[in-house]
Amino acid sequence: MSEVVFPRTPDGRRSSAALGRSVVADALRVVDPAAADAAEHEPDWRRGYLRHFRALVESSLGSDDAGYEMATAGLASVHARMRITRHGADAGLDEVFADPPVRPLETVTLTGSGAAERELSLPYRGDLLRDGTLQRRLDAWVAAGTIEASCADAVREVAANPDWLDLSDQRLVVLGAGAEMGPLPAVLGWGGTVVGIDLPRPDLWARVNAVAASTAGRLIAPRGGADLLTDLPAIADWLLRIEGRLVLGDYVYAPGADQARLSAAVDALTTHVRRHRADTALAFLATPTDVFAVPGAAVAHANARYRARGVRSKLASAASAGRLLRPHYPDGADPGIADSLVAQQGPNYALAKRIQRWRATLTRRDGTVSFAVAPPTRTRSVLSNRLLAAAYAGAHLFDVEVFEPATANKLMAVLLVHQLRKPRPAAHRRPGPAAWEDETMAAAHGGLWRTPYQPRTALGLAALRGLPAALRR
Repeated sequence: MSEVVFPRTPDGRRSSAALGRSVVADALRVVDPAAADAAEHEPDWRRGYLRHFRALVESSLGSDDAGYEMATAGLASVHARMRITRHGADAGLDEVFADPPVRPLETVTLTGSGAAERELSLPYRGDLLRDGTLQRRLDAWVAAGTIEASCADAVREVAANPDWLDLSDQRLVVLGAGAEMGPLPAVLGWGGTVVGIDLPRPDLWARVNAVAASTAGRLIAPRGGADLLTDLPAIADWLLRIEGRLVLGDYVYAPGADQARLSAAVDALTTHVRRHRADTALAFLATPTDVFAVPGAAVAHANARYRARGVRSKLASAASAGRLLRPHYPDGADPGIADSLVAQQGPNYALAKRIQRWRATLTRRDGTVSFAVAPPTRTRSVLSNRLLAAAYAGAHLFDVEVFEPATANKLMAVLLVHQLRKPRPAAHRRPGPAAWEDETMAAAHGGLWRTPYQPRTALGLAALRGLPAALRR
């Protein structure tokens, strides 16, 4: 059995911090050597990583090709540096598929008995939005800066073409079948076929199977589950035996350093599967708590709100000597840098999500990719962090809407449908856009791009105001 692990440092330790520092520096070096040196020599990666992940975005704006060059270098670094344990010794990540599976996976299929949903609906605050109520909610979200207009346009187009919802002609592979933000419930509800992979945990599969049984869809899964960190050869062999066009969706989550290991493992699986089946599409959800370049319209909206801020906000900023409630963007920035990284989520989470963004960027040049920024959502993993739970409870005070999982995962599943049914032309076949512009399409960031304040300078106040509500949950 091979296991995906971090490389060893000279003193023999396996260090996620050393990996993150090196990978970020390698990505930066192709376009910004000074920024690369700063990352490489960061003395405290666990606290100092924020500015270097911001540099990854700032440095990508130098040319239309910079984002693609950095993604190429970053992924090459991940594959060169990450290791597997094989035959009692370390080996390169890409050698994980050199040996046949130790335990070939068996297939189980579950067909639900429910009726397929034939029109688009979206659960929201106890209601089920459809037709006119859905259209009005989309209008309200756009006006409030909760989602980008391109997101609303995509949802409207799917609503106007309800036959798109049935994905039974695709084989949607949901890595992380039990994930709260995953599309498994929605796609099965529409009558589609889902290939689900998740850990070999009976409680998890009991929950997933119960969802599948109540829908009109079909769930295909490896018997008993499989672990992406230890069963990669078996998972790859099993997936390549699935008939039909694969859509490989990465929805995995693990706490701490395991998230970075998982992203590296999934990327190795992705490159292996696409090497054998080049028509495989990819699907990712980007976290809103990251750094993005955003269009000038978002900057103008945020700055207009800042100029219209109330007396209390001005007093709080003045009393803190400008440390709190700083303006989000410089006037006239186009693009602006929306830096919503949250230090408490840590550098391993940031690296894991960056690996996904890099893979989406590169695959978009020649293939189909579903990629959209998801809204901040009250998932179990987020609410387990007391500070984040409190900040989410108070986020509405700063024009940020935090979604419930049922709304967020259905909304993102609708965007997946749109991007599969109406894929954007491959990047190399059209003039522009730069990599950052593609990442802004259909973003549902919950308002983080258009809030008047730099998010980290409002986080503490949001947490303070939201703490009583968080404690009541």
